[in-house]
Amino acid sequence: MKFKSAYLQGVYDTVSARNPGEPEFLQAVGEVLESFEPVVERRGDLVDAGIIDRIVEPERMITFRVSWVDDAGKVRVNRGFRVQFNSAIGPYKGGLRLHPTVNASVIKFLGFEQTFKNSLTGLPMGGAKGGSDFDPKGKSDGEIMRFCQSFMTELYRHIGPNTDVPAGDIGVGAREIGYLYGQYKRICNEFAGVLTGKGLSYGGSLARTEATGYGLCYFVEEMLDAVRQDSFAGKTVVISGSGNVAIYAAQKAAQLGAKVVAMSDSDGYVYDPAGINLDVVREIKEGRRGRIREYADAVPAAVYTQGCRGIWSIKCDIALPCATQNELDGDAAQTLIDNGVQVVAEGANMPSTPQAVEKFLAAGVLFGPAKAANAGGVAVSGLEMCQNSMRYSWTFEEVDAKLKGIMVGIFHNAYNASKEFGSEGNLVMGANIAGFLKVADAMKWQGVAY
Repeated sequence: MKFKSAYLQGVYDTVSARNPGEPEFLQAVGEVLESFEPVVERRGDLVDAGIIDRIVEPERMITFRVSWVDDAGKVRVNRGFRVQFNSAIGPYKGGLRLHPTVNASVIKFLGFEQTFKNSLTGLPMGGAKGGSDFDPKGKSDGEIMRFCQSFMTELYRHIGPNTDVPAGDIGVGAREIGYLYGQYKRICNEFAGVLTGKGLSYGGSLARTEATGYGLCYFVEEMLDAVRQDSFAGKTVVISGSGNVAIYAAQKAAQLGAKVVAMSDSDGYVYDPAGINLDVVREIKEGRRGRIREYADAVPAAVYTQGCRGIWSIKCDIALPCATQNELDGDAAQTLIDNGVQVVAEGANMPSTPQAVEKFLAAGVLFGPAKAANAGGVAVSGLEMCQNSMRYSWTFEEVDAKLKGIMVGIFHNAYNASKEFGSEGNLVMGANIAGFLKVADAMKWQGVAY
């Protein structure tokens, strides 16, 4: 990757040399550093303090063995990770992902992005991420419990309510959080707000389940209103994925007057011209952990197509990629543009490739990058931390109102930064700069540890 700034080129080259074979992490770093060109020109003090040199290097990377016993009595071994990327503005905060694709590169990319995302919320949270290459798919409750207990038996020594507060992510929902929290409590002998996404009976927050999907739609609604004096009303929406983020994004988009016509999973996608029936999707996905193809069996007018990437061929006004990283490439982006897409906003982490993002920006598509658009989940996680600290809980309406206010604020912070640094409307640049400057100033004030 090539930069105009010799300083940024040197930073990127150093990161590349130190992290060979880590494409996801290098992609994330490159995209963020590209946004810093105008910052380097104006803020020589940050260059002199080595802020960018330091912010691309995690404060701590923990890798550990996770041994567990399956239902047949066989010993299984997985690898666990926790990257504590940056704590300049608050305790480390970020989810745990259980998926076969998890490796050091993926975890570092997610932790790096989380640093800026958490900063954008305005809440005092640093950036972290963790997980394992364990695959929960097809495992029994007992196997998942034993894995989670083994995982926490190592992780507990590195986390705490004022040190590092993990949450859920892909493969980690209420069941997994419960097993993880139970093991932490047994080992540490304390009832502490050390995990978020907990059940309501033991310290969880209302609206946490809905937060990322709802927040994504609040961000898009504000972006449409502020830039084009428009809204979701009457729009056709395509959403990739059918997990937690996708389901609640679809629900909120419908509440705001849109029609969601397609959803997907890793096998393929369904198209329902009458509008996706979310009750059916939730029964399949949340009720019995089934596959999206079953939707077409329940709704005869719907069409199922094998292969999830084809979902972007469906004509829509708004596209919300909510599945996984790099799911939307340059060709798919061009197809969406040719079909008249007006808005693309990322519900997953880095679901659009750099080529796709470049095409969207060049075509004048309103583009909401993940670190801004999908920050609703961590925002409500932060609110859960607040409630745990107060030994108090807010109503669903109170949390939802705070979430909406945070997402509206994130949009305007990103938009204003894009305007201030000469690229008005480029929210990729704006979100990166706005998130960075808060962390950078905190790092500068705290000095360099010798």
